[in-house]
Amino acid sequence: MLFRCRVFNKPETRQRDNMAKRVAIVGAGVTGLASIKCCLEEGLKPTCFERSDDLGGLWRFTEHVEEGRASLYKSVVSNSCKEMSCYPDFPFPEDYPNYVPNSLFLDYLKMYANRFNLLECIQFKTKVCSVRKRPDFTATGQWEVVTLCEGKQESAIFDAVMVCTGYLTNPYLPLDSFPGINTFKGQYFHSREYKHPDIFRDKSVLVIGMGNSGTDIAVEASHLAKKVFLSTTGGAWVISRVFDSGYPWDMVFMTRFQNTFRNSLPTPIVNWLIARRMNSWFNHANYGLIPEDRVQLREPVLNDELPGRIITGKVLIKPRIKEVKENSVVFSNTPKEEPIDIIVFATGYTFAFPFLDETVVKVEDGQASLYKYIFPAHLPKPTLAVIGLIKPLGSLLPTGDTQARWAVRVLKGVIKLPPSSIMIEEVNERKKNKPSGFGLRYCKALETDYITYVDELLTAINAKPNLFSLLLTDPRLALAIFFGPCTPYQFRLTGPGKWEGARNAIMTQWDRTFKATKTRIVQESPSLFASLLKLFSFLALLVAIFLIFL
Repeated sequence: MLFRCRVFNKPETRQRDNMAKRVAIVGAGVTGLASIKCCLEEGLKPTCFERSDDLGGLWRFTEHVEEGRASLYKSVVSNSCKEMSCYPDFPFPEDYPNYVPNSLFLDYLKMYANRFNLLECIQFKTKVCSVRKRPDFTATGQWEVVTLCEGKQESAIFDAVMVCTGYLTNPYLPLDSFPGINTFKGQYFHSREYKHPDIFRDKSVLVIGMGNSGTDIAVEASHLAKKVFLSTTGGAWVISRVFDSGYPWDMVFMTRFQNTFRNSLPTPIVNWLIARRMNSWFNHANYGLIPEDRVQLREPVLNDELPGRIITGKVLIKPRIKEVKENSVVFSNTPKEEPIDIIVFATGYTFAFPFLDETVVKVEDGQASLYKYIFPAHLPKPTLAVIGLIKPLGSLLPTGDTQARWAVRVLKGVIKLPPSSIMIEEVNERKKNKPSGFGLRYCKALETDYITYVDELLTAINAKPNLFSLLLTDPRLALAIFFGPCTPYQFRLTGPGKWEGARNAIMTQWDRTFKATKTRIVQESPSLFASLLKLFSFLALLVAIFLIFL
C-alpha cells in the first residue's frame, strides 16, 4: 500500500511541551528506514518523505533512470554478505544466498519496514523542495520543510531533520578530460544509465573507470561484445567474494582481532600484508591491475570473474585515454587506434543537497563539514543530521543504523555535542587526512575504518560490547565477538535499542552462512588428527587472548 500527500497543521497552536518532537526524514532507502525506526524507538514522531512510489532507494531496480534516485543495473548483487550487511536486529532470512541479488535485498527491506510498522510514517511520491531554518532557529532549532506531492505544495514545521539521500544520485561525467569526445560518432553514457548487457552484443566496448560498477559492466559486456577494454588510471586491488576456505570475504577480513592487529602495525607493514593477501589470488602486476598508489588504501573491487575474463582475452586492461576519435580511441601507452562502438563512463558520482542552503551544508572537494560525518559543525542547534554520507570499509546499512541511533539521541537532547569550535577543529583535522603512521590509510575523504568508527558511536551511547566483562560472564560470546566476524548483531547487544536476540544471532551466524551453500549434505567421518588440531588451536587461542589483554 502506498501513502499519498497529507496536510500538515500549522505548529503555532500546538502545545510543544506535551508532544513528542517531530522529525522530517528525507529518503526511504536503507538509512531512511533505519532513521524512522530509531526515531520510533526513542519516542519521536518521524515523517519520511520519499519522492518515488516505493521504498528501497538504491536497491529498487527500475528499467529507467529516475531523477533524484540512485540507479542500478539488473544483475547487481551485494558486495557485503548477508550476515555483515543486515540491520543489527533483523537478520536476513536464513535461506537467502550469502551475497544477495538486488531483488531479494529489496524484499528484505520491505520485510523490515513491515516488521517495525515503518510504512505508516512514509509519504511516497513526495519531493522535498526546501528545508530552511525558521526565523527563531537559534532559540528553537526548528525547520520549515516544503514538499511537493502531485502538484500540490505543502509547508510544515519540524523540530529536527534527518537527510538520508545518499551519494549516488549525481553522475560525475568529466568529458573535458577526454580530448575529442565531441567528435565521437558512437554511443557514450554514464554507468548510471546502464541496465542490461544486450546493448553490447557484437560491439567493441570501452569502459572507463575501475570501480565496482565499471568492472561489473566490463565483465558483463565481455560475454556478448566483440571486444572489451577496461581503462584505469590508478589500478585497483581485486578480490573475490569467495575468500579463505570458501568463506565470505568480509566475514574473514572484518574481525575485531584483525582490526586491532592491523591498527597496531606501522602503515607500510600493513600495506605490505594487504598486497601479499590480495596477490594470493592472482598477481595483480601480471594482469595490469596493481594500484599505482599503494600507500593509501582505495576501496577494493569485488568481482569473482575479472581474472578469468582477462586470462581468456575477453577483457583487455588499458591505461588512461589519450584521445578520442570519430570511431576509435588512442590509449596513452601506444599510438595504435582501437576501434570503439560504445564508451561507458564509470567515473563515479558527486553529491549535493539541492533542498538545503549552502549555509547549512556546503559540499567542497567531495566532502561536507560534518561532525562524525553526521552533524553540521557550525549550527547553533544540532537539529539536522546527515545519515549515510560515509564510505566505510564495510556495509553501509549497519553503519547507517548506528549513525541514526546516535543522531536521534542527540536530536532528543540525551547526548550533548561539544562546542562548535571543537567540532569544527575535528572536522578540519579529518579533512587534512594526515597519516597516523599506523593501520590503514584511506585515500578519500568519506572513507573510514568501519569497526573503529562504529565503535566510536556505540561508545557514545553506551552500546559498545564490554569484552573484558563478557570474558568473565560469557566467555564463548566474548571470543565470538573478538575473533569472529564483526557482524552487526554486536551493535545491538547492549545499550539503548538493545535486541534480545543479538546473542543468539552471533552464536548462530555461521549456521546461517553454511545453510545457504550446504544444499547437499555430506557425511564427514570423524578424524583423530582433526580433533587434536582443534585442541591445539584452542590452546593457542587462549595464549593469544592472554597476550592481547595483558
